[in-house]
Amino acid sequence: MDQAKGRKKLSKETKRTLVAYSFIAPNFIGFAVFTLIPVVFAFILAFTQWDGSNPIKWIGLGNFIELFHDTFFKAALKNTIIYCIGTVPLTMIASLGLAIVLNQKVICRGVFRTISFFPYVASLVAVTAVWKMLFSKTGPVNAILYYVFHVPNNELPQWFVGGLVMVSYILFSVWKYMGYYMVIYLAGLQGISGEMYEAASLDGANTWQKFRSITWPQLRPTTFFVVVMLTINCFKVFDIATLLAGGDNNTLTPSSTVLVHYIYQQAFVNWEFGYSSAVAMVLFLLVLIVTLIQFRGEAKFSNS
Repeated sequence: MDQAKGRKKLSKETKRTLVAYSFIAPNFIGFAVFTLIPVVFAFILAFTQWDGSNPIKWIGLGNFIELFHDTFFKAALKNTIIYCIGTVPLTMIASLGLAIVLNQKVICRGVFRTISFFPYVASLVAVTAVWKMLFSKTGPVNAILYYVFHVPNNELPQWFVGGLVMVSYILFSVWKYMGYYMVIYLAGLQGISGEMYEAASLDGANTWQKFRSITWPQLRPTTFFVVVMLTINCFKVFDIATLLAGGDNNTLTPSSTVLVHYIYQQAFVNWEFGYSSAVAMVLFLLVLIVTLIQFRGEAKFSNS
């Protein structure tokens, strides 16, 4: 009798488990088919040579050795790092400044919040077209430099070629994404108790002292999230580089290329899937190392 009850109870638990797995299965199958399996396959491809039609050839570390001699890859890696170093702190500062200002009781606060957030939701193709028009050789920005600051015509900057192209990427990214992170900082600011500011005012603290002693420490978790997300997104930059400096045939020069675009070029233009996978693995390791350093730094800072 007890064994029959045990089998019946086990049967009910099994049914509940199957029901639970049935809810998980659709999402997991989609994740496995479209994410997990391609990632594992890309990791394997990094050690092979394959053009998509001929048999896969195992070459071991050959692709990674070739990377050390690839000047285009080195340029893409350097540009990506420069882009991250410039974009992350500027976007964080701009979004935090906007959030602090628009968290105050100012006139038309809702309108200014909407205007600040609009570049993030606007079509990337449309805003890059406007940006390219503004910063073109004969655009309004160069016109101001020419007529107001009397910069000679032959010295007017070309914003999307040469050394200024990364400056254009950074400025565009800050303008495009600061509204999104402003919303995140606004949520963090509204979670800070007003009593802390009142107590600081009674102690005679000025605005800077309040920010340094209350606002910034209370926003530490929010800032950590913003920095991590910004860093990951900066390393994955592709569309901005393609639309701003890619040209009609979507090809980039060594001064304007980035890692993800180089991966795309190697895979779907040169049909070097093994080599592009090796570049992707380098990008993966780079993002992983930077993220782990950020997490470790945040843990040490929290425990201190």
